Amino acid sequence: MKRPPMRTAWYLRPLTLLLSAPDVLRHRAMITKKRTEELKPPYILLCNHNAFLDFKVATMAIFPHRANYIVAIDGFIGREGLLRRVGCICKRKFTQDLLLIRQIRRVLKNGDICMIYPEARYSLCGTTAVLPASLGTLCKHLGVPVATLICHGHHIDSPFWNLHPRGVRPTEAELTLQFTAEELKSATPEEINARLVSAFQYDEYAWQKERGIRVTYEKRAEGLEKVLYQCPHCRAEYRMASEGTALFCRECGKRWQYSELGELRAEAGETEYAHIPDWYEWERANVRAEVAAGTYDSGELPVTVRSLPNAKRFILLGEGTLRHDMSGFTVRGSDGDGDPFEMTKPVPSLYSCHIEYEYLGKFGDCVDLNTLEDTWYIYPHDCDFAVTKMALATEELYQKWCRDEGRPNPPGLA
Repeated sequence: MKRPPMRTAWYLRPLTLLLSAPDVLRHRAMITKKRTEELKPPYILLCNHNAFLDFKVATMAIFPHRANYIVAIDGFIGREGLLRRVGCICKRKFTQDLLLIRQIRRVLKNGDICMIYPEARYSLCGTTAVLPASLGTLCKHLGVPVATLICHGHHIDSPFWNLHPRGVRPTEAELTLQFTAEELKSATPEEINARLVSAFQYDEYAWQKERGIRVTYEKRAEGLEKVLYQCPHCRAEYRMASEGTALFCRECGKRWQYSELGELRAEAGETEYAHIPDWYEWERANVRAEVAAGTYDSGELPVTVRSLPNAKRFILLGEGTLRHDMSGFTVRGSDGDGDPFEMTKPVPSLYSCHIEYEYLGKFGDCVDLNTLEDTWYIYPHDCDFAVTKMALATEELYQKWCRDEGRPNPPGLA
């Protein structure tokens, strides 16, 4: 984690272009640029995050300039050497890492672009995720131009809940200069955050419908229950399922069809939410009500815990329990030798959290919690749960804590 960032060697820069160009051309990505006539490195490039295609479009958008990329540690597994040589910097998600700031300053001192994905995870349903409250302060502190790259269509092509590519084209991306170095001097961190939050507003499903892009993949609904875990008809949680183009509730039997244009239609009766993000925000509102009432509690869930202390491989830590409640996350268990392990993450320590669906195709859904020295991937099993609800609750619990403490809400949260 302490290794300084490497500048991409001159002979690797054409390689990054060659690796990126086929997919970008296949999706007929249209990249537009605004206020970038005088934009030259060094600068900060903030990008939204929906699929791996994001990185390839970003490489094309900034070519021929070189960049360093902030990448989560699990992305380094098995390919650390290559990623470091092409400029990647290792980071543990949702940790306050002062070393990372020094590494970013090193990138800028080298005269390069530092590419940051401030949402810190793939979007769960193609809409903006919460941004860190420190983003405006960081940008002002660094004192170099700040640009954004907002991509559209990547979630529709390969949604986080079912990564199978769907051949969406054309996709779009906008590279926009948000602040010059001079403009940053006169802007407050709050003003910087406000503009960045505005720049990061996107809705992939609205974008799809507006452009009339059809997805004919015959299993396009499969996995959607990972995000839409609560039935709006009977309000049962953790009973949603999918098959082919259908989403349905195993509790009450209601069914919805997922159209080629990305909309939901009830097979019978009222269509509660045709727009997927509206259903997701309804779930958030329900979680918010639990938090406000002080009743949010996942219960004590049996879990398997895998540790990632470095980028070499996962280590099976052992079996234990996970509880997420009004005080935050608590993980306890014991390893194969019977030695205990424990991690607690109180509410003030996490404004959001990272989750995975069917991680690596073999371990199932998980939430990962980080310290500066380790990352734990925590897999509930043999119980009813939704890691999506845990992610929503993490944000709502933090927001309540901010209100109780008289602190401003994180950017992007109401």
